[in-house]
Amino acid sequence: MELVRGLHNLRPRHRGCVATIGNFDGVHAGHQTILERLRAHSQRLGLPGCVVIFEPQPREFFAPKAAPARISRLRDKLELLEAQGVDRVLCLAFNRRLRELSAEQFVQQVLVDGLGVRHLEVGDDFRFGCDRTGDFAYLEQSGQRHGFSVEAANTIIEGGERISSTRIREVLDSGDFSQAERLLGRPFSITGRVLHGQKLGRQLGAPTANIQLKRLRAPLNGVYRVSTVLDGVLLKGVANIGTRPTVEGDGRPHLEVHLFDFSGDLYGRTLTVMFHEKLRDEQRFDSLDALQAAIKADFAAARARWGL
Repeated sequence: MELVRGLHNLRPRHRGCVATIGNFDGVHAGHQTILERLRAHSQRLGLPGCVVIFEPQPREFFAPKAAPARISRLRDKLELLEAQGVDRVLCLAFNRRLRELSAEQFVQQVLVDGLGVRHLEVGDDFRFGCDRTGDFAYLEQSGQRHGFSVEAANTIIEGGERISSTRIREVLDSGDFSQAERLLGRPFSITGRVLHGQKLGRQLGAPTANIQLKRLRAPLNGVYRVSTVLDGVLLKGVANIGTRPTVEGDGRPHLEVHLFDFSGDLYGRTLTVMFHEKLRDEQRFDSLDALQAAIKADFAAARARWGL
């Protein structure tokens, strides 16, 4: 899969494609249906399939502190899109210049001059352009003028509700990982590189791997029963995601994972942590002794669930 960062990196060879546009946060089961249709049109027309995404995501640009937590970071999203058979991703920097493009300018500069789109697949509620003035009807009219077809992606329903990134965040927040797996089409996981931390866990008798989140906000908060695969071996453990209120920190969310019955150097390695069950909310303790007692209780609860 080819990644093109910005309109200025598009070349004449990139013109002529089948495209879809969106955040594609999580690349969930609803997104996967859109991408399946993209592949079908790509094969029918003999053209590459292109996904147009934005970085940062629009809501992160307009209100970064109020923006929803990301289900997947950019690197994960790209890997998931590649696994779905996407040929090319155009990642547009969402900045003031892009935000101020009118709907007409967006169509002309991105879809026509930039990509030479022959077919466009979008949701029927898709809005674009300055002040969100462009909509599906405008795209249909533009397609007639510029020679590309437009099709509305069907809403995918599961359990009587629309599959969406918003719904998945709600399900994750409730700790229903079985439902999250159905909506995502895979178990929910977080991938990141293990960094050096404060090493407080060692002092408390519970060494942890401090995993880089690279998110403005985390989609989870609390203590969880988790697992990861390392060198082909499934390792079970406990993870904490939060701001670590008992100890002084930087106020940002951190992911710390303790793997049962494991000893070894994980620094610099990339781990994918799969979440299975929420054990409790993160909380502030009055002392490190109280924190240590809570950690021991978490380990015991997780081991009992795992049957260890």
